[in-house]
Amino acid sequence: MPVLQSPMTSIVRISFLAAFAAALFAQAPGRHKRTVTDAEVMRVHQSAILIDTHNDVTSATVAGLDIGNPNTDHMTDIPRMKKGGMGAQFFAVYVSATYVEGNHSANRTLQMIDTVRHDIIEKHPGDFLFATTAADIRRARRQHKMAALLGIEGGHAIEDSLRLLRRYYDEGVRYMTLTHGNSNHWADSSGDANKPNNGLSPFGKEVVLEMNRLGMIVDISHVADKTFWDALETSKAPIFASHSSCRAISPVPRNMTDDMIKALARKGGVVQINFSCDFLNPEVAKANEATAEKRRALRDQLAQKYVNDPDGLRRAIEEARTAVGGSEGRATLADVVKHIDHVVEIAGVDAVGLGSDFDGIGCAPEGLDSVDKWPNLTRALLEEGYTAAEIRKIYGKNTLRLMSEVERVSRSMH
Repeated sequence: MPVLQSPMTSIVRISFLAAFAAALFAQAPGRHKRTVTDAEVMRVHQSAILIDTHNDVTSATVAGLDIGNPNTDHMTDIPRMKKGGMGAQFFAVYVSATYVEGNHSANRTLQMIDTVRHDIIEKHPGDFLFATTAADIRRARRQHKMAALLGIEGGHAIEDSLRLLRRYYDEGVRYMTLTHGNSNHWADSSGDANKPNNGLSPFGKEVVLEMNRLGMIVDISHVADKTFWDALETSKAPIFASHSSCRAISPVPRNMTDDMIKALARKGGVVQINFSCDFLNPEVAKANEATAEKRRALRDQLAQKYVNDPDGLRRAIEEARTAVGGSEGRATLADVVKHIDHVVEIAGVDAVGLGSDFDGIGCAPEGLDSVDKWPNLTRALLEEGYTAAEIRKIYGKNTLRLMSEVERVSRSMH
């Protein structure tokens, strides 16, 4: 004889089952954690074209550092890039806001372009292939070399001139971050409380459209939220965040909100996860918050003091941290996976990539703090339940797809 249950008992059971299912989904939506072997890790890792969309070692090479030599004072050198299985690196053409004074931005931009093309690529032709297209990255792969690409960091580099923008494209630049920590005359930065342009000015929208026409990726890392929305609406091609993470996890202005990530993804864009400890971990971000502005200002000031020192940027970061007070605690490899998980959950696996910001950050996560540690991330993603096909998308296919579409839009505008 069946046991009769009261309606309340049924409701309780249904509620319990719903809560249990929700808990499972929250832990790993559609995935099952598992163990993996070293052989599987390397097999999957080597099958991917690993593209990192932001590395600042150029601030050292422009002052004389040779990344062909092992150098553990930095996060990047060629031996470790090879060990990490890198397929392509966008090197940052970083132009500090200090160069705006006296109109030295263009001069510095050309110096930074030259350090990538001369000090990195020409100096090490057996290791790098100069790349400007998605096809070039695949060609480098076939030749067993790393593709080397250029991305300008800071729209003040163009000195309000579309002619300079076109010149930089001719020099090989394939993305430009519309701002750095400073607003310029046509775009507002997340690091500027004043927001003088209310997003993008009319000329700023001209810049975006000219980047579309040229085939240069519009990068919205560092921009104010209104600038992001204006750039997304204006651009005829997909845009990306070359080195930003998720604000829902770590609430720093440089990270992207869920609405921004979803909107970016709908237009074919990619969020390239930044490895800075405060961008990844909210506790580290909270510890940084009180001193961040003073520390950044002192870092930029000290960077000028060490402008001709190969270790200048590192020294500036360390001295600023010592003088003002640095972060407490450190992010972990698991934090990186959380940010990847979050983008995948809200926008899909096609919307996420990697933009480490190595050698431009003072703190990188344990287990992923230099260019040789990339296989650790492969292991962590496999253990999280990601498939080899999904990892190949995150590591490079999403970025290659975006580049190809930017190139297609450019052709259609000529």
